[in-house]
Amino acid sequence: MNVYTTSKVRNVVFLGHGGCGKTTLVEAMAYVSGLVNRQGRVEDGNTVSDYDKEEIKRLFSIHTSVVPMEWENTKINVLDTPGYFDFVGEVEEAISVADAAVIVVSGKNGVEVGTVKAWELCEKYNIPRMVFVTDMDLDHASFRQALADMTEKFGKKIAPFHLPIRENEKFVGFVNVVKMEGRRFVDITTYEDFPIPDYSMENLKKAREVLIEAVAETSDDYMERFFDASGEEGEEIFTADEILGAIRSHVRDGGMVPVLIGSGLTGVGARMLLQGIVHYLPSPTERTVAGIELRTNGIFQADYKEDKTFSAKIFKTIADPFIGRYSLIKVCSGVLKPDSMIFNYDKDTEEKISKVYVMQGKTPIEVKELHAGDIGAVAKLSNSVTGDTLSTKTKPITYGKPEISVPYNYMRYKAKNKGDEDKISGALAKLMDEDLTLKAVNDTENRQTLLYGIGDQQLEVAVSMLLNRYKVEVELSAPKVAFRETIRKKVKVQGRHKKQSGGHGQYGDVHIEFEPSGNQEEAYVFEEKVFGGAVPKNFFPAVEKGIQEAVQKGPLAAYPVVGVKATLVDGSYHPVDSSEMAFKTAAKIAFKKGFLEASPVLLEPIVALKVTVPDEYTGDIMGDLNKRRGRVLGMNPERRGNMKINVIEADVPMAEIIGYSTDLRSMTGGMGDYSYSFSRYEQAPADVQEKQIKERASKVDNIEE
Repeated sequence: MNVYTTSKVRNVVFLGHGGCGKTTLVEAMAYVSGLVNRQGRVEDGNTVSDYDKEEIKRLFSIHTSVVPMEWENTKINVLDTPGYFDFVGEVEEAISVADAAVIVVSGKNGVEVGTVKAWELCEKYNIPRMVFVTDMDLDHASFRQALADMTEKFGKKIAPFHLPIRENEKFVGFVNVVKMEGRRFVDITTYEDFPIPDYSMENLKKAREVLIEAVAETSDDYMERFFDASGEEGEEIFTADEILGAIRSHVRDGGMVPVLIGSGLTGVGARMLLQGIVHYLPSPTERTVAGIELRTNGIFQADYKEDKTFSAKIFKTIADPFIGRYSLIKVCSGVLKPDSMIFNYDKDTEEKISKVYVMQGKTPIEVKELHAGDIGAVAKLSNSVTGDTLSTKTKPITYGKPEISVPYNYMRYKAKNKGDEDKISGALAKLMDEDLTLKAVNDTENRQTLLYGIGDQQLEVAVSMLLNRYKVEVELSAPKVAFRETIRKKVKVQGRHKKQSGGHGQYGDVHIEFEPSGNQEEAYVFEEKVFGGAVPKNFFPAVEKGIQEAVQKGPLAAYPVVGVKATLVDGSYHPVDSSEMAFKTAAKIAFKKGFLEASPVLLEPIVALKVTVPDEYTGDIMGDLNKRRGRVLGMNPERRGNMKINVIEADVPMAEIIGYSTDLRSMTGGMGDYSYSFSRYEQAPADVQEKQIKERASKVDNIEE
């Protein structure tokens, strides 16, 4: 592939709802641009961007793929992202290096949840965008309805550039709303002038009004002229040059969002989209980026300048056993050439890279150099990971890491075959290198290993990858919840351990008061108030040691004990048979007896939950939280564009939010988000306690006098 300077590069992320046709459209663009000589199909598993075995098997994107293509002497780095919400981390990585976006909308399905989320991401990252309405060749596709829905949800920024022309229910061409001219498709890449059909005039008039209104929104002068216009038939408020000028400048600053049409499956419209990306979306020269120069601790204003020192950020890692390990980078300043020395300040490592690549899906293409603003890859960096910055040792620089969603959904996992634990650990580490929203956690308290992700589908895919890529099998199951045990009243008990078995015996006798300490942050508090030497001082540490060991597994259900105060008040000893071991055992006996007499209860973990949902789902969510034994504490209304959002805050038992990700999506059509943090422990209801005690009876230690 040719080398391109910064002004001749476009970095465009493709966003949209799962199944809306992003990958199919990217494949059509690859074919029209000459990148491939045959257009692949998702169903056939031969597209450039969906190359992973899991993607081919499941027929949807799981990873972000980079597909660079050339058009009009410009390099377009297309970042094809997954549409399903479980893989949002891939989207966030891609959008962190994109300079613009194309939001893909199905003409048949219209605006969907993923469309709204794509728009919100663009707003969050302040990224200029275009909309491409695909599937216009399908029955029941309605551009008019899609346009109306977009205008309603996203406002007057929406500017239709095209209207479909149909003959005998077939999509045969389009009307250019900007130039007010008809076009008829000759083949996938060419079209010819065509008279605008009479039946299109009414829709054209409405679309033109929407476009002119969008142009008017771009400046106060234009808005004044728009309101001063007489509204007479055929009156042109703005000249063609003014319209085109407003489009070029205000698409790039986000003030206008062009809407184009076509079909990814047949490829028509891909040419107009390629032209639109080159003409209307910004190059990196029109974007800014700043880091910190670590030697001086000052701001390094990189701004994708080719004449500055080299720096780049790693936005994604590919760690596929079949493809190899590649770090995908965006060059923020300077030029990267083969045989360069690069420095990673975070890891304090300097490495020589022998070759520089651009990734074409899974295929690395060697290039002579990468200029500032371009996206490429380097292979086999030993320590560098996603989010790290690469620069030179003489001028080390760091950039902010991409903002990645926190995974809250989790399942317990264990090896299906004994002895595979180390293999699974290594394989998971490689998967986590690729997907930052995947986390493996060792829960030592409950003796379980947990796999965290955004949703159940992501965890299922991870398990499948472990099997297919790394030949290890894991089983997922419901995780154990970390209950606690405590007491509610004060008691005084005796613990006596006496054993005679020839020679020296064992004798220890303690009288201990047990009561709530009032501090659930600590397992126990130990004091002694022994008078007259009933228990020699040298045995006090042994008594405390017995308490210390006893609180690790409570007498109710073998859960850790919290909030207990133990006071040694009396006892007795034998001058020959007493020992530290005997007094430790006596303390354990006393603890079990006293605990069971002191109104013991199980405590369950409570989390502070925040659920963010559109206003219309609020009632359903609050009702569901009540069913989960939650207490709704309050609700804060917000606005996101034209949408009213409510943030519901509630205290909910942790046991009740396992699997909440799937249920929340089901209740809100995918529009709901949630987060939580541990809050405190509370007494569990009687039925929950009874169930836990029954299930864990075999785990309780049996200590006898």
